[in-house]
Amino acid sequence: MAQQVTVRTKAGDVAGERRADGSARFLGIPFAQAPVGDLRFAAPVPVRPWDGTRPATAYGPTAQRRPFAEVTTIPEPTIPGAEILNLNVFTPDPSASLPVLVWIHGGGFVAGCNASPWYDGAAFARDGVVLVSIGYRLGIEGFLHLADAPDNRGVLDWIAALRWVQENIASFGGDASKVTIAGQSAGGGAVRTLMATPSAQGLFRAAISVSGAVMEPQSRADGLAVAERFTERTGLPATAQALRDVSDARMLELQDALTAPEPGEPPKVELLTAPFADGELVPVPVPEARAAAVPLMLGFTHQEFNMIPERVMPDLSAELVAPSVEGLGLPTDSVADYLALHEGERPAAVVGQALTDALFRAPGVAMAERHIARDLPTWLYQFDWTDPHGMAYHCLDLPFAFDVLHAEGVQRSLGDEPPQRLADAMHSAWVGFVRDLDPGANWPRYEAERRATMLWDAEPRVVDDVLAPVRTLWSGPQYR
Repeated sequence: MAQQVTVRTKAGDVAGERRADGSARFLGIPFAQAPVGDLRFAAPVPVRPWDGTRPATAYGPTAQRRPFAEVTTIPEPTIPGAEILNLNVFTPDPSASLPVLVWIHGGGFVAGCNASPWYDGAAFARDGVVLVSIGYRLGIEGFLHLADAPDNRGVLDWIAALRWVQENIASFGGDASKVTIAGQSAGGGAVRTLMATPSAQGLFRAAISVSGAVMEPQSRADGLAVAERFTERTGLPATAQALRDVSDARMLELQDALTAPEPGEPPKVELLTAPFADGELVPVPVPEARAAAVPLMLGFTHQEFNMIPERVMPDLSAELVAPSVEGLGLPTDSVADYLALHEGERPAAVVGQALTDALFRAPGVAMAERHIARDLPTWLYQFDWTDPHGMAYHCLDLPFAFDVLHAEGVQRSLGDEPPQRLADAMHSAWVGFVRDLDPGANWPRYEAERRATMLWDAEPRVVDDVLAPVRTLWSGPQYR
């Protein structure tokens, strides 16, 4: 039987468990009251104090009510219950004072959770970092504009969790002055959003954006347009009053109605219920914001979404490649050069790379460029190691960063023998960044003179300006 470990939070005592390696974990700790009833669409409310000792040995309820897709790369369970605003803490020693990594999960802002075995913090605890993984409201409940509720409720949840860390993490062995925020996909977009949110400033000292997704809608007008679309498609007013008592199952039906493609149109890659510039909490669209002046590590996999066109239009004709890549936002005068860069590749493969470039690589490089223009410490990477099918796709990098190559689902995604050497190098860089605000001597900063970029592969290496074609060809206003 695991040894119990008890610490005191401002709301009351919590009892976690000592693990076999000597570290401790505390699971399912509420950082705000359950968002139900009148609180369902309200700003997060501080959790009520409790008497006695609260068990913290099992993951708490998830906002996710179904997986992102029938088959997802990351195993993320759906756990029923109302107290979805909870977090987990993994620590080597509650009596220490160590740097903290706050992890925000992905899932397109409509799914995902903080209870995945891929987010286990044991390796970070082993290496002297306290890991906190947080849950937040998703989909309509977290992000749809409602006339009688605060906007960006999911963003408010992230901020509430970060404030909980400031107030409580010392009890778990963390140093509240040394917090790094990190997230992947939607979570990477969350990191970028928090960097653009004034009320989040001072709650973290560094940021890691992994495959950060920041897509339209981003303006307030766009957010209002999504709310209008919701009413047109569901017949319900976009108000908290109208949705207060809607069941979880019905809410999923409403989400599906909102996001379904127009009749006769192919599905689009878009995030309709996601953070947007409401003019107050998030003052301006994230790409336009003056981001927090903190050290930043960011990057993406080489072929994030390449598989999507390969699956939905494998027989795409060559004549449709040029209009397809231009439709993804590639400037007209760059199309010929882009096609020459990918000469000889299958049409669907070219469009797949263009999709990855449009959504991840070009925006990521643009963010790095904006950060170095302000002389802020920046490190850029590309994850190049490929799975047994020869692709470095979305989410493939996470088991390496968390050093969990033996976790559930990893072998299915990465094959029988993913290189531990790569996990050692990548995880060490993360630890170094969280601890020292520098991933280490083997990875120079991304600066205008060299644009040194880490390529994570079986043999990690740094290459200067390897993403120059992405930086120069994807030169539209959204990538500046």
